[in-house]
Amino acid sequence: MIYDVVVVGSGFSAIATVCNLVELLPASASIAIVGDDPGFGRGTAYRTELYLHRLNVPAGRMSLYPDRPDNFVDWLRQHKRPLGAGDFASRQDYGLYIRDCLAELLRHKKPRCRVDFIKAKATGCVERYGTMIGFLLDNGNEIAGRNIVLCLGVGNAKLPIDLSQLPPRGLAHIVTNPWRLSWLRRVEATDRVCILGSGLTMIDQVLALSAHGFTGKVTVLSRRGLAPLDHIKAPKPATEIDVATLPTRMSALLHALRRESSASGDWRSIMDGLRPQTQALWLRLPEMERRRFLRHALPWWNIHRHRVAPDVFRRFDVMLRSGQVSIRAGYLLDVEELNGLTLRYRRRGRSDVSSIEADWIVNCTGMERAGISHSPLLREMQRQGLIEADPLNLGIIVDAQSRIPRSTGSGPDIYAVGALTAGQFWEITAVPDIRVQARKVGQAIAGTVE
Repeated sequence: MIYDVVVVGSGFSAIATVCNLVELLPASASIAIVGDDPGFGRGTAYRTELYLHRLNVPAGRMSLYPDRPDNFVDWLRQHKRPLGAGDFASRQDYGLYIRDCLAELLRHKKPRCRVDFIKAKATGCVERYGTMIGFLLDNGNEIAGRNIVLCLGVGNAKLPIDLSQLPPRGLAHIVTNPWRLSWLRRVEATDRVCILGSGLTMIDQVLALSAHGFTGKVTVLSRRGLAPLDHIKAPKPATEIDVATLPTRMSALLHALRRESSASGDWRSIMDGLRPQTQALWLRLPEMERRRFLRHALPWWNIHRHRVAPDVFRRFDVMLRSGQVSIRAGYLLDVEELNGLTLRYRRRGRSDVSSIEADWIVNCTGMERAGISHSPLLREMQRQGLIEADPLNLGIIVDAQSRIPRSTGSGPDIYAVGALTAGQFWEITAVPDIRVQARKVGQAIAGTVE
């Protein structure tokens, strides 16, 4: 079948795009959403059922619609959740909210365009008649679209070293994807757990262990040993920052931001002021300075930018101060299985080798970058010249309108929304940014569909 729009993907970016398209397209139009995730729109992040897994952005900034900022807070109130705009809702509730937004549109917008959900994975593609792209699906079918929106997100990052040579008994105690929470039921209360990675995923899994009655020791190993910082309950107002006046050399830029932070008395107000302008600042940076940022400043950016809800941080901090959780900085060298797992690592800044004894290794190294290599479809599109990797390998090349440039200057329009566009926009994995991008892409497509 031929559709006016084919959306490839089934996570938040895809659902945000589809909701905007349903609002904007004429009733005569047709949309196909292709994805093999059983929970359309919820993805890994919003499928969790543990109440301690919270959003790391206040509810008042999490509306699906940029022109209706109170939409999510209103949903929380309607569903008798006692939370205000400054509170941090559970990720499970946010997943239900996304589902309800789409369901309400499909039920109540009359007349509306046709929307087909196709539970399959697009594995290949072919250009048809110079006006559309056909997608080959793993169920043996083929569909085609006159406009394409790529909403492929990121997956769980791989372990830092190859452990496939461990014996089966050792492999059975390595959790490569912690979001399959069934692993928690296999852990004994007093086991020793080593978590690789010290970001938000680590905190989620530590709290999940605690909620399941775990009382053993958790040792966290990451290259720099940095853990996310916290939001505060009553933050200062965001500091107004004119990014056009900031230097574009990384060392000078960091110096300027530190100076502003000292003057404000709270670095959070600087980060909050910078937050809505991060894309504009990224666009000003030369490629060399972007590379310097990724190589040297990214870990510090992450712990200040991606903060933890206040009550979640308090729970984690209690475990850290009690010694139940400890964090080490170093580089994993190898793992042996001898009556348990022994991890050998080189401590950061030193040449000597230390070890960690554990019953479990849990991969919390975060999410992989949204490059081309992890997707057979994207690799095929690259081979055909339909897409190109961005210079920093953060995703694919798009223009300021999220459209993929075509070397021939003709053919169907291909857009990307979300993590795939990080090379162009950098700050494009959080809801406040994706919802704006999805709206703009929806408007661009609506202008071409009759």
